[in-house]
Amino acid sequence: MSNDQPSSPATETDLLIERCLRGDQVAWEQIVRQHWRKVFNIAYKFTGRHDLAEDLTQDVFVKIFRSLDTFDRRANFQTWLVSVSRNLCIDHYRSVRKERETIDRDVDPGDLAPVSPTVSPLNALEQSDRRALLQRGLRELAPTLRQAVLMRDIQELSYQEIADRLGLPEGTVKSRINRGRTELARQISRIRQDDDRAVAARTTGGGPDPRRSGVSG
Repeated sequence: MSNDQPSSPATETDLLIERCLRGDQVAWEQIVRQHWRKVFNIAYKFTGRHDLAEDLTQDVFVKIFRSLDTFDRRANFQTWLVSVSRNLCIDHYRSVRKERETIDRDVDPGDLAPVSPTVSPLNALEQSDRRALLQRGLRELAPTLRQAVLMRDIQELSYQEIADRLGLPEGTVKSRINRGRTELARQISRIRQDDDRAVAARTTGGGPDPRRSGVSG
């Protein structure tokens, strides 16, 4: 009696992977549709933000697509997908933590809006205030959006150059830049409103809360 086990029939996922490796775009889109929610949920648990989770989900599928030919068909595809997703999210978390510590060095205010030597001291102060405001707004952006905005508007790279550096489709790059600019404008508006309220509170005699300052009555 032979101990050889009959080979398992190819699963639907196996067939889709095979079609993807032959360049079938429709098969790849089907894989993405089937597993998008699973990957998105993992990314959202790590980020807590819908927009950032969407960006991470796109990054995961780009990585999956590029690594598809290395996937061991004897393994479970969804298990592999979850592992790749979690690893990329962990890498993202570490990079965000490091980026927050170095954001002031990464964004040079002088690069954002150079002050002409011929401007008046008042105008120079206004420009300095705008640069500081822009820095504060940039800090509030998701790292993926901030990176796209800086590469396009500060480093003045082309869409294609950014796409090549990030390993993303040009359409994704354009989307991130547009979303980044919109979010940056929203954050700057919010910061201005917060600053105006703080100034108004000081000018109307509102002192610090003793409970916050540690001063007892």
